[in-house]
Amino acid sequence: MIRAVAEPGDVVGVIGPRARLLGHALYSSHSQITLRMLTRGESRPEAALWRDRLSAAWRFREGLEIQATAYRLVHAEGDLLPSIVVDRYGEYLVAQFLSQGAERLQGLVCESLVDLLHPVGILARNDARVRGLEGLEQRVDLLYGDVPQEILVREGDLEYGVRPWTGQKTGAFLDQRENRAAVRGYARGRALDCFAYHGAFALQLARATDRVIAIESSPEAAEILQSNAARNGVVIDVRVANVFDVLRAFDRAGERFDTIVLDPPAFAKNRASVPKAEAGYKEINLRALRLLAPGGVLLTCTCSHHVGDARFEEILIDAARDARVSVTLVEKRMQSRDHPVLLTVPETRYLTCLILRRLA
Repeated sequence: MIRAVAEPGDVVGVIGPRARLLGHALYSSHSQITLRMLTRGESRPEAALWRDRLSAAWRFREGLEIQATAYRLVHAEGDLLPSIVVDRYGEYLVAQFLSQGAERLQGLVCESLVDLLHPVGILARNDARVRGLEGLEQRVDLLYGDVPQEILVREGDLEYGVRPWTGQKTGAFLDQRENRAAVRGYARGRALDCFAYHGAFALQLARATDRVIAIESSPEAAEILQSNAARNGVVIDVRVANVFDVLRAFDRAGERFDTIVLDPPAFAKNRASVPKAEAGYKEINLRALRLLAPGGVLLTCTCSHHVGDARFEEILIDAARDARVSVTLVEKRMQSRDHPVLLTVPETRYLTCLILRRLA
């Protein structure tokens, strides 16, 4: 049982057995995550600690030599900055402050980012649902300078538009950047991109294949995808439809593809939804394996933390058995390196990405 004498969002001392000070943490009066540890021992966090950790996060990304103008600058616990996320889109930053403690630090973090990076603008995408669990308002605020409705970013030899005010997450799915480049190296022939969103995977496939069909359920996202294709001088057959329905229809029609990408949203938002999520993962992977031509490659992902690596592989084994195909595991991947994993916080490793090859 936790007893606290503190205000929501305070930095508090954490007292363990025998009244020993274990360290300091951000305190939440509302969330099931009451404490987010910041330091060990006697040292109390001061303003310089936040600036130092932000600077360390920036230096790490600089060392990665990322071949893109859009990447994650701060990955919360993965950078010892719990519940704070900052993504960089060229000259602009988009941040999320996802706990009561992070909310209290918003001004200090913004000031530090301006001093370190001199951005043109900083936007706070504080509209994530998780803020509701903290008893915080969901809103979008301009914190500094100016941020346009659309930002053009570069990823390798591709360029696409990001909508920081309204797009998913902070505007784009940056955690798949390295996986997109990886699948391009295997892609060939006729390709299918499922859950395509704004087309970041489809654009990579279009550079390496003869034809790409992209399936996206949102008409607005599909329109942006088409715009991104035109911007890069590639042709993508964009279809607005439900992926489950399309995969079943393609299967019945005996369609075949040489390259397939499955990058679905998180099917399991919590533990209660795991059984339904597992059934969904099996369904789309079974259909994809049946559609995959011998020698073809499937990139398949889960970003549901509650469906771990081992369980996801079991689902894929079951799907391959039911599809009556033989597959090999070519690569086992995770989120891009700018989304580092803190080993003592397994939730920071949330994305599993497998590249499979169908033998027969």
